Amino acid sequence: MEVGITIQHAYEKQHPWIDLTAIGFCYIIDFSTMGQINRQTQRKRRVRRRLDMVYPLVTGTLPKSQSWPASPGVASTPPAPACTCPQCLLVMSIKAAVAAGSNGGTGVSVSQQQLLQQQQPPAQPPPPPRKAVSLSGSAKLPMPASIHKPQDGAATMRSSLKTLASQVSRRQAASTPALTTASSPASPTSANGKVTRASLNTLNRTNLQRLAIAQSRVLIASGVPTVPVKNLNGSSPVNPALAGITGILMSAAGLPVCLTRPPKLVLHPPPVSKSEIKSIPGISNTCRKTTKKQTKKGKTPEEVLKKYLQKVRHPPEEDCTICMERLSAPSGYKGPQPAIKPDLVGKLSKCGHMYHLHCLVAMYNNGNKDGSLQCPTCKTIYGVKTGTQPPGKMEYHLIPHSLPGHLDCKTIRIIYNIPPGVQGPEHPNPGKSFTARGFPRHCYLPESERGRKVLKLLLVAWDRRLIFAIGTSSTTGESDTVIWNEIHHKTEFGSNLTGHGYPDPNYLDNVLAELAAQGITEESTLQEKD
Repeated sequence: MEVGITIQHAYEKQHPWIDLTAIGFCYIIDFSTMGQINRQTQRKRRVRRRLDMVYPLVTGTLPKSQSWPASPGVASTPPAPACTCPQCLLVMSIKAAVAAGSNGGTGVSVSQQQLLQQQQPPAQPPPPPRKAVSLSGSAKLPMPASIHKPQDGAATMRSSLKTLASQVSRRQAASTPALTTASSPASPTSANGKVTRASLNTLNRTNLQRLAIAQSRVLIASGVPTVPVKNLNGSSPVNPALAGITGILMSAAGLPVCLTRPPKLVLHPPPVSKSEIKSIPGISNTCRKTTKKQTKKGKTPEEVLKKYLQKVRHPPEEDCTICMERLSAPSGYKGPQPAIKPDLVGKLSKCGHMYHLHCLVAMYNNGNKDGSLQCPTCKTIYGVKTGTQPPGKMEYHLIPHSLPGHLDCKTIRIIYNIPPGVQGPEHPNPGKSFTARGFPRHCYLPESERGRKVLKLLLVAWDRRLIFAIGTSSTTGESDTVIWNEIHHKTEFGSNLTGHGYPDPNYLDNVLAELAAQGITEESTLQEKD
C-alpha cells in the first residue's frame, strides 16, 4: 500500500517518471507510457491506474523516492490529508503519545486533550460520511457512504471513546500529580519519592495500551465483526495487510471490521499422568511395530496378473492408457521387455478396463511388487495393497480429555515414531539415508464408535505400511524424508487454526474415504484377522 500511495503522489505532481529503488523495488514507473521497467532485466509491463478502487489510508511518513519534478521552481502538490474520522484521530493521538513517551516526554495528557477536542462536533456540516475498517492501533480503510450508511452506533462509539479518554485522564491525574505537558521536562527524583522519568514512561505506555484495548472493546460491542491478526500488541501500529484476504474482502464490500488477536494455537492436551492413560475398549494391545517389508505374493509378475485379468481376443479400436498406442496394435513400451507378446491384451476383472499385458507387466515391475495391482484409470485395487513405510512404532491409548466438537467422549491419542535410517530397495533412492522430521507425531481421534472404527482401519493401514512414505516434503521441500502418505491425521488438539485440528465435523467421513481409496475398509479388518 505504501508503494501504491508513493506512485499516486508522483502522478498527482505530474512527474514523468518515478524510481522505486529507494523503497526497496528495482522498478521505474514511466507515466508517459504507463509502463513498469525492471532496472535489472529491462523487462517492461503495463501499469493501470483505476479510480473506482477503495484502498486503506496509512498514517506516518513514507520513504522518499526519486522522481523528476514537473518544472523547476514550482511548488509540489501537498499530499492528501489523512482520514479525519474519530477512529483515525484516536489512533493518531495514541501513536503521537507513544512517540512522545519513547523520547522521555509525558504526552498522555496532551494527546487526551487533543482527542477530546477532536471529538467535539464541527461548526460546519461535515462532508459525506465514510465508513472505515477499524485497524486497532493503526490505519483505516475508507468506504463509500453508499455501501454502508452510518447509524446511531457511531455517535455511541464517539461518546464511549470520549468517556474512556476522560477516565484515563482522571486516573493519570490522581496517580501522577506532577504530569503536565509533552513539552515540559520530566520531574527529577527527590527524597520525597517523586515519580522518575522511567516510571512516567511506563505509566504512559500502560495507559495508552488500556485506551487502545478499550477502543477495540467499544468497536466489538457496537457490533463490528472481528478478524484475527497475528502480532497485535497493545497500541503498536498494525499494517492493514495483516488482516489477510478476509479483511480485504470485507473492506471491499464496505463492511467495518475490528482487528483482534488470534485464538491461541493448542497442539497438545494438558499433561496426562501414566495412571490416567487407559487402553481403548474393544482394541487389543496399545502398540504396533513394523520392522521389515512384507513378503511378495506371486513368483513372477505374469503369475500375479493372471489372477486379475481376462484375455481379450478381439481388442477394440481404443487406446491403451499406459503406452497410448491402439489396443489393436503392439504395445509401445520401450523398456526392458517382459516374457509376454507385445500384442496381447487383457481386461481387468472388476472394473473392465483393458490394457496391453506387456504394459501391465512393466507397470507392476515399476511399483512395489507386493502382489497387488491398481487400475491406472479408475484406481480400483486388486489384491492387498501395501506401501513403503519405513520401520517404526505406533502407540495408541485413551486420555481423559475431550476434543472440541466431541465433548461427550474422551480422546484417542496416537503417537507415531519413525527413526531416520537408510532406504531399502523399495524406496526412491536405495542405499541413501533418509531423515525423519517432527517425530514423535501426536494425532487425535474422538473416543466414539466412529472414532474407534477409524482407529481400527488406521491399524490396518499401519500394518500395510501405508501411513507414511519416503519422498519430498510439500512444506519444507526437503527430499529423502518421511512424509504423510495421503491419509490425513489431526495433529492439533484444542483448536483448528491450521486445519489439522478440531472441531471438524467432516473429518471422520473424509478419512474413511481416504482409507477406502487405499483399499482399506471394514472388510480389510476381517482379512487381517484371518
